[in-house]
Amino acid sequence: MPTFKALAPLLALTLAATATLHHAQAAEAQDPAAALAPLIAQIEAAQSPNRGGLDGFTLQEVMKKFGLPGLSIAVVKDFKIHWAKAYGVADVETGRAVDVNTAFQAASISKPVMAMAVVKLAQDGRLSLDADVNTMLRAWKVPQTELTRAQPVTPRALLSHTSGSDDGFGFPGYAPDAPLPSVVQIIQGDNKLANVSGVRFSRPPYQAMKYSGGGSLIMQQALTDLSGQPFAELMQSTVLGPLGMTGSSFQQPPRADWAPRLAYAHNQKGQRMGAPWHVYPEQAAAGLWTSPSDLARFMIEVQQTRRGPGKGKLLTPLGALEMSSPVGSGAFAVGLQLEMIGQGWYFMHGGSNWGFQCDLSGHVLKGYGVVIMSNGEGGGAAIREIRNRVAAAYGWDQLDKPLAR
Repeated sequence: MPTFKALAPLLALTLAATATLHHAQAAEAQDPAAALAPLIAQIEAAQSPNRGGLDGFTLQEVMKKFGLPGLSIAVVKDFKIHWAKAYGVADVETGRAVDVNTAFQAASISKPVMAMAVVKLAQDGRLSLDADVNTMLRAWKVPQTELTRAQPVTPRALLSHTSGSDDGFGFPGYAPDAPLPSVVQIIQGDNKLANVSGVRFSRPPYQAMKYSGGGSLIMQQALTDLSGQPFAELMQSTVLGPLGMTGSSFQQPPRADWAPRLAYAHNQKGQRMGAPWHVYPEQAAAGLWTSPSDLARFMIEVQQTRRGPGKGKLLTPLGALEMSSPVGSGAFAVGLQLEMIGQGWYFMHGGSNWGFQCDLSGHVLKGYGVVIMSNGEGGGAAIREIRNRVAAAYGWDQLDKPLAR
């Protein structure tokens, strides 16, 4: 059994975090900005007691150690954005600063945002999560084989990575001046334009979970075929606009007038890469440009709507449950990964694109969470460290876990 002496550093850290948080809460009503300053300073400072690892580094030193030129954070508390802050630069060559409105590539966090659109369309009766996705597809069809005879591939299976697709993508993207394949060409693995090998099915649906970017791409084509709209326009009208995500877009390549507010891609040493960013025709899987505050609005929609009818802007309570309850095989719900940490259930998703890394983690019921985005390929360990500092400062269940890609 641990001794009191062994537990003393952890107890001291917990008491210090609780005291700081209570002080901030008491002062917040009088001067919100000033009240938050000690809490943010605690997260930014070297951690005390120092338990080793990265505790002895300040936030800025953590960024430097892992080659992150820029970082942006949004924290959710009591179903609201509690604060947001940006650090560093969007481009090391010009020194252009990151601010809270700077847009980063959300990479695979694009997937759950796309999934929310699917859930909304299901709520509206325009599709069924449990129908054969081939009833939506026009330009391409999931092959009919022995694997799908008893159970067809459905939107629910595609969005929970349980469809039986075996690609494991990860999309590298394309240089801004490169010719772009169509979604169908990528799904089929057209070797003249596509830089991935295509989507293949190797298991019946719901037998097991395997992360599949290709499954999200099939869902992108299904949404485009069903709606008759370009994917970026559909996402704008279905999710981004209604949630007030005004600094977000699935447009690929991004609009030229957005360039001044976009972060640029950097490598693990914090150096600019050959192009400012890569372009992703795989919009549903990797193509969202957004800020942590906008992703916090997405997080809050799931959390608020879980509380009951009329709480959210977009989802019904059943829709929120679809996005935050595992489908029964693997750890994914419709779009989001679920995990129990301590006594808390969290929904989460991470992302890693060419030159960008990010993470979203939110408590299913309690209305808190954090979104962290960076413009550097070495950001994984730094993001985990900063996420845990936020959790410790607020007294949340510790979020010490691997990033969900």
